[in-house]
Amino acid sequence: MSLHDLPFLNAILNSTSTLFLLSGYSFIRRKNRHAHKICMITAVVFSGLFFLSYIIYHFNVGSVKYTGEGLSRTIYFAILLTHTPLALTLPILVPITMLRALRERFDKHVKIARITFPIWLYVSVTGVVIYIMLYKLAP
Repeated sequence: MSLHDLPFLNAILNSTSTLFLLSGYSFIRRKNRHAHKICMITAVVFSGLFFLSYIIYHFNVGSVKYTGEGLSRTIYFAILLTHTPLALTLPILVPITMLRALRERFDKHVKIARITFPIWLYVSVTGVVIYIMLYKLAP
């Protein structure tokens, strides 16, 4: 695997995290706390691996410019404009949300999870969309 394979790996890691987020949500809606916990911890692991790979790639390559034009350019930057600031909240929200669950403070966990989950899901999905637009649609 080379440095230039990392964006694809990042998309796979993000997609996997998304699947575990959705599975974890589904399990908690059905009151299966054990399966929910396993899915959410797994989502954190995949998100952490994504972040590490993302940092390694961009430390070595720098910023990658979007070369698309017209409507796709507008869509790309609109997504990026929302994705980036929301992504910056996750290193704060996710650990707090997890810590409250692990400490069995479920009342507080649920309150913050209602904020964390949709942000995390949006960032995961839009991360993959950004990858597709940046590396596949307008390489």
